[in-house]
Amino acid sequence: MAEEAKAKGNAAFSSGNFTEAVRFFSEAIDLAPTNHVLYSNRSAAHASLSHFSQALADAQKTVQLNPDWSKGYSRLGAAHLGLGAFDDAVAAYKKGLDIDPTNEALKSGLAQAQSAAARSRAPSSSSSSSSSPFGDIFQGPELWAKLTADPTTRAYLQQPDFVKMIQEVQRNPNSLNLYLKDPRMMNVLGALLNIKLKTATPEEMEKMGRDAEEEDEEEPEQRKESQPVRQREVEPEPMEVSEEEKGGKARKAEAQKEKELGNAAYKKKDFETAIRHYTKAVELDDEDISYITNRAAVYLEMGKYDECIKDCDKAVERGRELRSDFKMIAKALTRKGTALVKMAKSSKDYEPAIETFQKALTEHRNPDTLKKLNDAERAKKELEQQEYFDPKLADEEREKGNECFKQQNYPEAVKHYTEALRRNPKDPKVYSNRAACYTKLGALPEGLKDAEKCIELDPTFTKGYTRKGAVQFFMKEYDKAMETYQEGLKLDPNNQELLDGVRRCVEQINKANRGDISPDELKERQAKAMQDPEVVNILSDPIMRQVLTDFQENPKAAQDHLKNPQVMNKIQKLVSAGIVQIK
Repeated sequence: MAEEAKAKGNAAFSSGNFTEAVRFFSEAIDLAPTNHVLYSNRSAAHASLSHFSQALADAQKTVQLNPDWSKGYSRLGAAHLGLGAFDDAVAAYKKGLDIDPTNEALKSGLAQAQSAAARSRAPSSSSSSSSSPFGDIFQGPELWAKLTADPTTRAYLQQPDFVKMIQEVQRNPNSLNLYLKDPRMMNVLGALLNIKLKTATPEEMEKMGRDAEEEDEEEPEQRKESQPVRQREVEPEPMEVSEEEKGGKARKAEAQKEKELGNAAYKKKDFETAIRHYTKAVELDDEDISYITNRAAVYLEMGKYDECIKDCDKAVERGRELRSDFKMIAKALTRKGTALVKMAKSSKDYEPAIETFQKALTEHRNPDTLKKLNDAERAKKELEQQEYFDPKLADEEREKGNECFKQQNYPEAVKHYTEALRRNPKDPKVYSNRAACYTKLGALPEGLKDAEKCIELDPTFTKGYTRKGAVQFFMKEYDKAMETYQEGLKLDPNNQELLDGVRRCVEQINKANRGDISPDELKERQAKAMQDPEVVNILSDPIMRQVLTDFQENPKAAQDHLKNPQVMNKIQKLVSAGIVQIK
């Protein structure tokens, strides 16, 4: 903002960094092009850099914007003086004095301009008659800027006798010799000539200040009136601090106190008191959105979600105007999203909350916001399932799927079964039916998944074992298919489908053992078996490797191994998988 850039320019000028000061004042002017004080400040910075043409342009703009402001004519006179236009400088200072006749800065500038004009009209030889070789360095308009920029001489500007001494040297350069014994003058010469000279000790400065007060005792009224004016003119900061700006700082400080009181009340869960303090802080300072977001947090705790959302929207809008930190805007959006989640009663109510959390993450990726987004998306999905749940419609869709299955329209049957599961995801019969469709379509992995889900939902439903065994059979995993059928027979020993399934698996296993399958089929079957972790574990077991070796080389030892039930089961597993053939 303009005030922020203005403050930065002021700080740069105070530290003697006039180039930076010009840059910051220029930024402020871009933001507030009708502020006459900004042009005045930049004019002073240009003059300190001896850029008198630019200083003149800014001074002219200053008086154009505010013709009744005497300080503008001081800037105008200084710029003319730097350019050697002494008569114009005299006219500018006089015009300023017409507005403010008691202004010491204008009086000093007028005397300096008149002296310079007189010297310019005098014969050139007169300048060589000066007994002081340093007299000319006190004539430039950048004199006061250099003295304020130097940390040593800056302190002297608070001493009335010092200011009077410098003014005397400006009026009469020959009088410089009278003050060379003053250590302060040596420091002035060092600052103006940019060389290091011996400085006075603090004790000497204090003594000189006391002596000066005693010497000037006879005219206290004049000193009392002139000192503040002179001090203001030579202060290091060229910017004008208005009463409004001073009041603004006081309001900001008061707003911060209100915020702290609000925080304390919030911790005590005294929410009404916290809201009063935060509201007062907002009224005092509307350039800090943390007061608004804090109040929103209180409303959230109180369950006043509409008020919380309003405050969050206000904080985001104001934050964008002020170009606030992205983290602050993200915090306001996250808080709004939280309030929307609290208000959600249906799956659709979660949509604006999810959108708000996503916006917050684009401002600042915060883990807490990301977790809130994931939680909201999960809650929305669960609610959608609950809202869609309808067992009656699910049965209707299942019947439609059965009709399509009978007509061998398996893709359409899958659609109806899927819709039935959306309406009632806990029906094992629908998973069984869809598994049968997938098997017919050759989508064996999908069919296996549905069959396993069917068994998971109802382990006593034998049809699930029939479906799973059939899928495994078609995948040529005969050993696994036999295990599945046998699990089903434990529930229903007389189930013909399961018995037929076992018979088919035994036929395929025996066929492989007899060598009645092609080498390619055997190779494919063994490759599938090697993907089974159980088969891999058996083959990697050192004991089982010795057993298999004995089967080939020591039949008597092999017979002993078969007496061990665990070894026998593992051998049977390898035989069923086609890894071992018994002839």
